[in-house]
Amino acid sequence: MSTEQAQPVRSIKLAAFFDILPLSIAVIPWGILCGSLAIQVGLSPLQSQLMSLLVFAGAAQLSAVTLTGAGGGIATILGSTAVISSRHLLYSATFRSHAMGLPLHHKMLMAFLLTDEMFAVTENKRKELGYFPLDYALISGATFYAIWNLSTLAGIVAGTSIPNLESLGLEFAIAATFIAMVVPNIQSSPVLVAVLVSACCAVLFHKLEVPNDLLLSALVGMVVGYCLDKESD
Repeated sequence: MSTEQAQPVRSIKLAAFFDILPLSIAVIPWGILCGSLAIQVGLSPLQSQLMSLLVFAGAAQLSAVTLTGAGGGIATILGSTAVISSRHLLYSATFRSHAMGLPLHHKMLMAFLLTDEMFAVTENKRKELGYFPLDYALISGATFYAIWNLSTLAGIVAGTSIPNLESLGLEFAIAATFIAMVVPNIQSSPVLVAVLVSACCAVLFHKLEVPNDLLLSALVGMVVGYCLDKESD
């Protein structure tokens, strides 16, 4: 019996739901903010909800909504979305070898449901089990998708009835969510140094108004972490 067959299917599905649930709850203020901002920049409730249903990319959605409100063109919005979502290339590269043998519809579904949160819990589960748990990945991604869209809907409703919703500081949920995902994965000194270097670079580059500061900060941190990891081998 293989390791995968030895794992009860029901426990994998329940684990997927409960593991992603804290991160899904943490992102609710973010979804509310996204929905309410979409209403405030002039999108209709249907357009606002379709954005979350079809795009399903929190940071990129917020950027697109903000640029739309500022009168940004389609090229600017697409460029911003490409830069913000570029980290998904790394997630896809990590899962590539596990997804190569899957049917096309499973690959497409995984690609659509792949978020920071789904990647974090699935990669941790893969390391724990020793194999790639497809059911776990899809259920955790679908759970996050459902809660994200429900929170967006709440934001749309609130945005039509509560003025200045953005002044409540809901955007802090973005930082809190990423902190919750990163901290449990700091399990070695190279990773800790990489995180600290990225954080320091992000602050420095932001102060210096360096273009694409977050992307550059992440790259610098990854290079430093990779070099330290190679030296420790």
